[in-house]
Amino acid sequence: MTDGYGNINWWGFSPALDLQAIGLEPVCDKLMCAVPDEIHILLVGAGDIRHILKTVARRYRHGQKKIKFYVIESALELYARDMLLMMIALELQKNMGLQDKTELFLEIYGNSLVRQQSSHYVETMAHELIKMVTDFDYMDKKLPLFDLSNLKYKERDFLESILKFWRNRSKIAFEIAKCWDLRLRQLLGVRYDSRKNVYDWDYNMELIERGGSIVYLHQYKQWRENGVAFQIRDGTYNVPNRTLSSAMVFKLDGERFPRRGYWGDMVVSPYITFGIETEEKSFYKKQNNLHTKTAEDVSEFNITSLFYEIARNEKYELPKVKTDKEKEESQSTAKLE
Repeated sequence: MTDGYGNINWWGFSPALDLQAIGLEPVCDKLMCAVPDEIHILLVGAGDIRHILKTVARRYRHGQKKIKFYVIESALELYARDMLLMMIALELQKNMGLQDKTELFLEIYGNSLVRQQSSHYVETMAHELIKMVTDFDYMDKKLPLFDLSNLKYKERDFLESILKFWRNRSKIAFEIAKCWDLRLRQLLGVRYDSRKNVYDWDYNMELIERGGSIVYLHQYKQWRENGVAFQIRDGTYNVPNRTLSSAMVFKLDGERFPRRGYWGDMVVSPYITFGIETEEKSFYKKQNNLHTKTAEDVSEFNITSLFYEIARNEKYELPKVKTDKEKEESQSTAKLE
């Protein structure tokens, strides 16, 4: 069986990085050489597209250089997720608003259960991705930024089967809530009945000690209990997120048995990647030694700003909230007019 970190990384265990800013430019400055016009970046075992997304979004800050990413992952499910999440990030404004796109991304990225409309979007995009995976000419036309030519034929076939499971035409059940509970029982053993105390311990002795104080305890405990991290919009989150399903092979009496389930992280949480670091310092404000904003708020702002920068090539500014005095002044001005 797997430990609490799982055998597949649906999200990374570190914040997203602008690889040009923290990697390439400092090295070139140290070596006193010019930054090349075309940059090649190898990502091994990143688990998601957080580094790609942030590096691409902030490319305009470094001279709009051409970047090629080479991605190596341990599971084909991660390639499928990467393509889906990037398709969300690149949705045109006329098709999906910035706020809707942010909510959809975070929901699919970090929730075990999603809304019905989000599940429908996954099914629709899975159908498109199947056509791309099986027809590279179609991919070059619709999504030319991806290149799957280095995959073997059997890997492409398996990738197609993953996407067909997402499309869900055969209505194969994926009871992620049951999978989550079974993993909890296996992970905690005799401590299962006192699992909330375990969550408290992990939060205070592990997450807080590693700089995750902006993650609220009640949000972390809720995610540990049911796998739902982001509920930005009010709604019913009751449809299994099929993008978090993967296969694992078990051995019994010398025979191998594949089992589909949730085999990802159940300890760290998806808040780490986009939810603990931000350029907007107002999110770190505290009252009574407690953060006034949560990791969910930071994640929403960071994803919104990245999508905005991809579309506009300019920095996203947090909308200014008017004070009561400013509201009164604007109302007085309106009356005078």
